[in-house]
Amino acid sequence: MEVSLHSSSWWVSDHDIYATLVDMAVLQRDEAGIRQYAPQAEELARRYGHTLYLGIAHRAWGAAHRLAGEFSEAEARLNQALELFSELNTRWQMGRVLFEFGELATAQKNTAQAHDYFTRARLAFEEMHAAPDAARTQAALEKLKGL
Repeated sequence: MEVSLHSSSWWVSDHDIYATLVDMAVLQRDEAGIRQYAPQAEELARRYGHTLYLGIAHRAWGAAHRLAGEFSEAEARLNQALELFSELNTRWQMGRVLFEFGELATAQKNTAQAHDYFTRARLAFEEMHAAPDAARTQAALEKLKGL
């Protein structure tokens, strides 16, 4: 993906690439990668008024803050992402934010709240037939049982 940033023959814009790079870093739980790509993803989303990509950047920052143990910052960013995705009615993106809220609650040792967020995310994914995300969320719920 990074090579695409320097290619003039690529049909996507920088904001598409940075949104994808930061989203992949979130899925890999790569705090350094998130912190590398999130500033540019957020700046480009704001510049172009791209609400979806701005939500992705907020979710990414939320994940980075959670990974760093900065829980109030994580919650603020995740709330911003959820608000944007709710306005857009992008259910899959909302489910992904609910999953991140579950991860945040788990990091804070609040298993009841984590269970609630993961359950809401799983139901959203199942409703959309997003099987890989539903399975990942179910695995997170199973992991909670051991805590």
